[in-house]
Amino acid sequence: MTGAEMLVKTLEKNGVKVVFGYPGAANAPIIDKLSFSSIKHILVRNEQGAAHMASGYACVTKQAGVCTATSGPGATNLITGIATAYMDSIPMVALTGQVGTKLIGKDAFQEVDITGATLPFTKHSYLIKDGLDIGRIVNEAFHIANTGRPGPVLIDFPMDLLKMEFDYPDEEEEINIRGYKLLGKANESQVKKVAEAIKSAKKPVILAGGGIVSSDATNELRKFVKETDIPVVSTMMGIGTIPTDSPRYYGMIGSHGVKRANMIFNRADLVIVMGSRLGDRTVANVKGLEDSNKLVHIDIDPAEIGKNIQPYIPVVGDIKDVLEQLTPQVKGYRADSGWIQEAEELRSRFTHEPFSEDNGFVNPKHFLRVLSEKTKSDVYLTTEVGQNQIWSANYFTFQKPESLITSGGFGTMGYGLPAAIGASVAANGAKPVIAVMGDGSFQMDLPEMGTMAQWDIPVKMVLFRNNRLGMVHEHQYLLYKSNYQAVTIEGSPDFEMLAKAYGFESATIHENSQIGEAIDKMLSSDGSYLLVVEVSPFEPTGDSLNEATLPKKEDN
Repeated sequence: MTGAEMLVKTLEKNGVKVVFGYPGAANAPIIDKLSFSSIKHILVRNEQGAAHMASGYACVTKQAGVCTATSGPGATNLITGIATAYMDSIPMVALTGQVGTKLIGKDAFQEVDITGATLPFTKHSYLIKDGLDIGRIVNEAFHIANTGRPGPVLIDFPMDLLKMEFDYPDEEEEINIRGYKLLGKANESQVKKVAEAIKSAKKPVILAGGGIVSSDATNELRKFVKETDIPVVSTMMGIGTIPTDSPRYYGMIGSHGVKRANMIFNRADLVIVMGSRLGDRTVANVKGLEDSNKLVHIDIDPAEIGKNIQPYIPVVGDIKDVLEQLTPQVKGYRADSGWIQEAEELRSRFTHEPFSEDNGFVNPKHFLRVLSEKTKSDVYLTTEVGQNQIWSANYFTFQKPESLITSGGFGTMGYGLPAAIGASVAANGAKPVIAVMGDGSFQMDLPEMGTMAQWDIPVKMVLFRNNRLGMVHEHQYLLYKSNYQAVTIEGSPDFEMLAKAYGFESATIHENSQIGEAIDKMLSSDGSYLLVVEVSPFEPTGDSLNEATLPKKEDN
């Protein structure tokens, strides 16, 4: 069979149902053979969208999403999506076409060293040099992408090897990759030290990170918290590992987190970090944390431990395994009632319901509260990046970690809508998929509405329109003496007419009193729907401004 047939057959053996992609000469053999397989190829409008769709698909299925592009600009258009997946540990396999083997290195038409270009942000990459290796390499790619700390793997296929015929191996080789060994159980003595530190702590707190989601350890974490009553805060990628309305969850920490969560985190005498790299958005004052807290850092990736903050007790291991070991060792321990009371006082003091009276604009925080209630939080919610992302993280109630699909590590504008398309394909109608977007980020990916229309992929789109790049506008207000430059979005389309052009229903609201009815109409509609929500250009991301005194529409 041809190299392309070998590839497709191996994809089927790895359970691949969908490939998101865009054709060109170099990957045309792949597209051709997919048409004779059980795998559905979904044509996108830009290769970056294909990578983001594969990411959203992976977030729902918990298995590597697959995308494909041709050589040169097609391959480089995947780069942002691959880097986005890498930063959030999302499993992905990217299949790129390449110029013929005899042309590699000669600056041929649409040639680019894509394996070299993506080297810093893939778990591994392959350039196929022998067609007989295709089956083995594809199997290895899925193994690497899905195991350990998940991430993207890229395979580059010279087009002549895709067309050439080879004998498919009678027996598949056992996957044995030199230098890639999965961790065994975490060191028992280190886990025991963690248990002893917890038992002696007066004010412990758990920082739940995205590693809990990657290791499928949500149930183990919830059991541990129920056993110990230890307060929990989270990173953005750890949202939902504990229900956000749980009595022991206090919110997201960091520069865009909530004040009560940051204060609890800072007052703790033992911080138990589970699956977080402790980046700058999460912890700005690294030295202060090292000096004032005993820090336990649990992570499957040894490279993350000590990279940003030196822990008191490091534990290298899968969090699911660590929690299974740790929970019996702290049996009978309960967090001090005085510490719980202090945490609850901070919750009461720093929890404010969003402003909900009519003033000519919709309060996006109040909107998200109502959306959460109307959907009973049983949705997949994707976001773009900017104010819409932070509002969603802090004001929508998440019951499950997989409900929030967002670009936390890389902060990629143009991620939310294609990720929602991928999630919708994976969900296959099991629950609604809602894309929350700003009018700036939406205009980076709106052509993918054509993908939705062509393939009848239902996504409910919530567009917060303030005619600004909201996050930068707020920074310029707070830090640059209101010198607003390059943040006003002029020339935007009539979004309702745009939706109509693609065959979607739509509506626009500009008062808080319109929220409930508008959400009901959106959720009850068949197919995709665009709800434009007009918000104030001065609506703060957090509590930096008094919401009740925001300018009215006529004052702007």
